[in-house]
Amino acid sequence: MKRPNSSTLVYSTEQGRHCRDCGQTVSACACRKIGSAAPKTPVGDGIVRISRQTKGLKGSGVTVITGLPLQTAALAQLAKELKKRCASGGRVVDGVVEIQGEHRQAVQSMLQARGFTVKLAGG
Repeated sequence: MKRPNSSTLVYSTEQGRHCRDCGQTVSACACRKIGSAAPKTPVGDGIVRISRQTKGLKGSGVTVITGLPLQTAALAQLAKELKKRCASGGRVVDGVVEIQGEHRQAVQSMLQARGFTVKLAGG
């Protein structure tokens, strides 16, 4: 069985680094410039939902905040302020903020003070 030629040039001493996808130098790469546009704000129904999840956490829960219409940097800043207010850890994953522990009421009051429409989701 004949293998297709799957080797690509990734570095040249004459030209430097090359793009793995198009084979051009990194400075002349067209395929990366297409995907490097400004990140889009997530579009939703305008309602921020706050829920509590325990699945896969060995019984300890996290407060999950979804539907925030913010860019990545603004979302990270808001998550930092929420973690500080709740005095616990947390993270931002794929536009979803997770705060360790049961802090739904504190998060709800803080987000409503910022002008978001907030609903408590789940039990």
